[in-house]
Amino acid sequence: MWNSERSQSNGGGGSGSATKTLGMTSAISTAEPKPEDIQKTKELEKSLEPFNVFEAEEELNHRMEILAKLNTLVKQWVRDVSISKNMPEAMAEKLGGKIYTFGSYRLGVHHKGADIDALCVAPRNIERADYFGSFFELLKQQPEVTECRAVEEAFVPVIKMNFDGIEIDLLFARLALKEIPDNFDLRDDMLLKNLDQKSVRSLNGCRVTDEILRLVPNIDNFRLALRTIKLWAKRHGIYSNSLGYFGGVSWAMLVARTCQLYPNAVAATLVHKFFLVFSRWKWPQPVLLKQPDNVNLGFQVWDPRVNVQDRFHLMPIITPAYPQQNSTFNVSSSTRKVMLMEFNRGMQITDDIMMGKQMWEKLFEAPSFFYRYRHFIVLLVTSSNADDHLEWCGLVESKIRYLIQNLERNQHINLAHVNPKCYEQHEQNSATTLNGADGKPTPFCSLWFIGLEFERSENLNVDLTESIQSFTDSVHKHAVHIKLLKDGMKIEARHVRRKQLTQYLDPNLLKRERKISDSYTQSSSSGGTASASGNSNGSASPADAGSRKRKSSDLASSLTSPVAASPAGSNGSASKKRRNDSFDGASNSSFCSTTSTTPGQTTETQSMEGNETTTTTTNTAVSNTATVPGDTVTLSTSSATSSSPANGERDESAAPSSSAEEPPSSAEGGMLDDESCSFDPATAASNPNGNPHNSTTNSNSGSGSNDSSNGNSSAPAASAAEVACS
Repeated sequence: MWNSERSQSNGGGGSGSATKTLGMTSAISTAEPKPEDIQKTKELEKSLEPFNVFEAEEELNHRMEILAKLNTLVKQWVRDVSISKNMPEAMAEKLGGKIYTFGSYRLGVHHKGADIDALCVAPRNIERADYFGSFFELLKQQPEVTECRAVEEAFVPVIKMNFDGIEIDLLFARLALKEIPDNFDLRDDMLLKNLDQKSVRSLNGCRVTDEILRLVPNIDNFRLALRTIKLWAKRHGIYSNSLGYFGGVSWAMLVARTCQLYPNAVAATLVHKFFLVFSRWKWPQPVLLKQPDNVNLGFQVWDPRVNVQDRFHLMPIITPAYPQQNSTFNVSSSTRKVMLMEFNRGMQITDDIMMGKQMWEKLFEAPSFFYRYRHFIVLLVTSSNADDHLEWCGLVESKIRYLIQNLERNQHINLAHVNPKCYEQHEQNSATTLNGADGKPTPFCSLWFIGLEFERSENLNVDLTESIQSFTDSVHKHAVHIKLLKDGMKIEARHVRRKQLTQYLDPNLLKRERKISDSYTQSSSSGGTASASGNSNGSASPADAGSRKRKSSDLASSLTSPVAASPAGSNGSASKKRRNDSFDGASNSSFCSTTSTTPGQTTETQSMEGNETTTTTTNTAVSNTATVPGDTVTLSTSSATSSSPANGERDESAAPSSSAEEPPSSAEGGMLDDESCSFDPATAASNPNGNPHNSTTNSNSGSGSNDSSNGNSSAPAASAAEVACS
């Protein structure tokens, strides 16, 4: 069992023999940093400054003052509520209550202007209803607090607010204790005994963050390396837990594992080794920072021997605090492929940096997204006012991963790459937005883009009706179920070709992306890496990191972990998931929009490349075929309108149950069944009208080549016998 009371190592010093084993395995190398490594670290730190990843001392003090005010406010509230419940004033004064922080702020890697994740801990006489009642009202009365809103029905209930210019997400946990002293430590597992699930989830953030800090050998080196990796992930569009990429805690655990494997390394070396380790990691082998705690308080933990759904997780990263959970259960086949590609590309770049061929700025260059694919799905999300739009966009974003999983079921789609950046409708392109009830464009419109990569095949007919319809219906029904849907809230999915992007995005943005794409193509061709000229999607695939000869036998042996799912591709069928869904080439319906307008309303007419047009109207279908050099794809599209009364109400019987909307503790819904390819009912809702209106669009093939760095795009399930957690 891991000794959680180990001593913390300082700096990078100390001989290798004195370094204790950290994590699940022994260190790969305990070598001391060389002078050139220290110099590279100084260069790295300097290269981070233009990106505002460091906060000034004055701003840091401002955050501490805000947290102190909030902590005082909590104590006052606990006292007042207790007195109102007939508790003697002398006893109420001793009850306490405390604010804890977690996430990037607690880890010490928050950037300038970042929000603060915090937890309000209260004694047992304070109810959750008090928190979302009297405390919420108390917050709104504070002159420093603006934009205060409660999200009580969330999986982890939270109050969001702006406190004196700083965004704060404040959770709540009620402990089974009489008092909460100022020096109270949340690390004791027995604190979770007899707590409700929401309190356990709320406490998990603080407990995991504190455990990560205790499991790294050098906190300063860890922090600088983590700042680097987080900036790289954001710049490369792979930082978003809700969309199926890695979130902040997942990146922190990967960097922490790298620190354990190279305990004496400085930040520059850690960044380089990070890409070395995780470009070669044998996913779905899990990443663990320590031996799982042997605690049995009745809470479900990640264990593929017991939980069948845990065997389908593609890139498991397990939190170190009880109850252990997989922080990456949202990862899909497509997001996994994108992240592996970026890991390999990062490996190439950091190799060049450490050899002096490149500067650190190269690592933070954002790749081109819009010139990587020829076909896109654009999600248009509109609302009539700012407050509604904030809530509506939040709901849609939390559901986009279900659309990605639905698209992955189609055997002709190799990749559905969602861009995590939410774009606002450009002023010049307001004609492409959705119209309100008065016929005028809605004032608030946000866009998400999904790049599509199709398999190489001539005259390919792709039907995506069910994928889009189930997604839009699920979003609409959930909005009705939680009473969020209001007049003016609409969502529509459209097929867009690359040449049509100017209708939705700032032309200057597209020009910059074109330059990035061209420069990368030239550098890849001249450098002997995978050339973009052979990639039909208009972007260069990164060279396989395995082609670079390195002495890594020690790495392969050191990365083996006691807990492992079966390796991807071991049965030779990892490149495609088994599926029983048939392809209907005759069907014309595909892209659908769910809005709160009335049935029969004519939707937007889209201008396609060349002489192609698609008039998407009720009971109307127009079809044309365009042929260009390369393969031809016939993409069936439609725009079906779901209706709801003007007040946004619907039959509540159609709304999904709360269990379908709340992700399970160890596996969020939507995981594919190996035999039936079935989906979470929340994402497979049928068309409420039962009669989608069809139209057909013909389009050219997207990218035809698969990502060479990911030969095992989907991991097979691991049998219970292949998994050991002891």
